[in-house]
Amino acid sequence: MKKNNENTNAFLIHISAFAGFIFPFGNIITPLIAWQTLKDRSTFLDEQGKEAVNFNISYTLYVFLLTLTFIPFAFGSIFRNNHHLWNNNHFNFNLNFDNLFGFISFGTITTFIYIIGIALVIIASKKAREGENYKYPFTIKFIK
Repeated sequence: MKKNNENTNAFLIHISAFAGFIFPFGNIITPLIAWQTLKDRSTFLDEQGKEAVNFNISYTLYVFLLTLTFIPFAFGSIFRNNHHLWNNNHFNFNLNFDNLFGFISFGTITTFIYIIGIALVIIASKKAREGENYKYPFTIKFIK
C-alpha cells in the first residue's frame, strides 16, 4: 500500500471517533469498524486502529465512572438544604448558588474532560496523517 494512502486511512480511523457526536457509542463503533476493515492492509493501520479503539473505550469508561461519582454530589447539594421541607409534605425547589454548586462543578469537570478527549483525537489524527505512530495517554489496552 502507498504510504500516503496508509497515512490517510490511519487519519480516518482516529478522526472517526467524532461519530460519537452523531450517534451513541459512535466513538467506539466507528473506529472499530474502520480498524477491522483496514487492519490487514498494514501493521501501521493495525497498530493505530487498536490504539484508537482502546482509547475510545477507555475514554468512555472514564467519563461513565466520573458521571457515577458526581451524581450523588450533584443531587446531594440540592437536597442537603431542603431536608426540612420533606417533613412538611411539600418540596420547594430552591435554585440558589449553594444548591447549584454540585451541578456547576460536575458540568465544569465534564466539559474539561470532553475538551481533552477532543484534543487528543485531533492530535492523534494529525500525527497519523504525518505517518507517526501515536500512543494516547492513560489508555487501557483492551485490545492487544
